[in-house]
Amino acid sequence: MHQNPSRDEIRALLSASKTVAVVGLSERPYRTSHAIARALQGFGFEIFPVNPYLTGPVLGAEPFSRVQEIPGRVDVVDVFRRSEEVMPVARDAVDAGARILWMQSGVVNEEAAAYAREHGLTVVMDRCIKVDYASLVGR
Repeated sequence: MHQNPSRDEIRALLSASKTVAVVGLSERPYRTSHAIARALQGFGFEIFPVNPYLTGPVLGAEPFSRVQEIPGRVDVVDVFRRSEEVMPVARDAVDAGARILWMQSGVVNEEAAAYAREHGLTVVMDRCIKVDYASLVGR
């Protein structure tokens, strides 16, 4: 069974990260993914929308269909997908060379977590990156 990193480890991970691929980012401002991505930008992160249904920029950033399409290495892959849809995202994150697979609050997939860990990613599951950043780093 997956165990999240400690609060101190999460603080260190977030402090060392600069880029976040937001998988499932919505263009609709009232959606949670949109609000959290906007907050991450406010914290100083560069965000990359990952959603094959987006046709134009979201929060000023061009969208991608997959994490692997993003030029350069992404630190965090933040997942806003249903739990049963996370495994392909985990594979994409691994193939893209990401450092962290982060499943948002309510998103739990043990198989995807195990796969990502086996391939060298740190996994955070069922936690909100915005809340953790604000409470643990809060610059």
